[in-house]
Amino acid sequence: MTDSTLARAQSGDSDAFAELTDPYRLELQMHCYRILGSFHDAEDLLQETLLSAWQALDRFDDRSLRAWLYRIATNRCLNYLRDTSRRLRDANVVDPVSLSAGLVHSDEPWWLEPYPDALIRDVESSPEARFEARESIALSFVSGLQRLPTQQRAALVLRDVLGFSAAEVAEMLGSTTASVNSALQRARAAFEPSRDRDQVTLPRSRREAETVELFVDALERGNIEQVVALLTDDARMTMPPEPFELQGSHHIAAYLGRVWSEGVKVVPTGANGAPAFGYYRQDPHADVYRASGLMVVSVAGARVASLTTFRDKSVFAIFGLPRTVTL
Repeated sequence: MTDSTLARAQSGDSDAFAELTDPYRLELQMHCYRILGSFHDAEDLLQETLLSAWQALDRFDDRSLRAWLYRIATNRCLNYLRDTSRRLRDANVVDPVSLSAGLVHSDEPWWLEPYPDALIRDVESSPEARFEARESIALSFVSGLQRLPTQQRAALVLRDVLGFSAAEVAEMLGSTTASVNSALQRARAAFEPSRDRDQVTLPRSRREAETVELFVDALERGNIEQVVALLTDDARMTMPPEPFELQGSHHIAAYLGRVWSEGVKVVPTGANGAPAFGYYRQDPHADVYRASGLMVVSVAGARVASLTTFRDKSVFAIFGLPRTVTL
């Protein structure tokens, strides 16, 4: 950032403002996503952040533009979360008697959405950061964050993911260093990602790719025995925004066998640092397969440990996936 660029931006030059803020857009979006768990909400809050920064630029104290932008983004996200109506939804309580074998209530955040690998960027952090940027965008990590109180969530992300100092976090949150350290201590004690990072195959490894390829092939061919063989015994399948999940390889395979029995095609992609694919069901009235959902796969060793299915078709546009696939 040069003084001349800042001066031009403060005088109302929108191109200069873009020059100042564009290098931080994606990492700010990732930050909002971690806090909120929703790609669409993160994009909205990113736009609010940039608008607020534009309107307040004359009050920027010329210290750290990045820290200043993170302060605005964090507080925008916290204000959003304080408006509880944003997270309310119609009660969809499932009668336990009606649940099929292996189907149980889920505590996964119903608003959880996937984040495209194409947008994941390694974010600047200090040696004080406890988590790598790519690890901290994993679905299990983001889902675990959603269970923390909002102040603790923000403190953990700012401190342990981004590596800001306790004093910097206190300034961002309008708090004290002691309060930040206390919130951080509670957050670290309570934070439980749903997967052990030491058990997850390294992204883009050959073993992971081979496992996913075998799994997709078994699904497309309807080979339920092979699906079972490729799932860990304690595999789980979540389906946000549905309030339930499937547990156990046989239950998951039986479910997939039922819902994918009419012919399925897949288009590979990547989400949250993990393999993913859009899946398409055959249209009985036309020679095409139509978008049905997006599945994110977590691999442990040489087997699939978890599946997360998103059936909101709006995610296809986010991932640049087609709405139909020809025969």
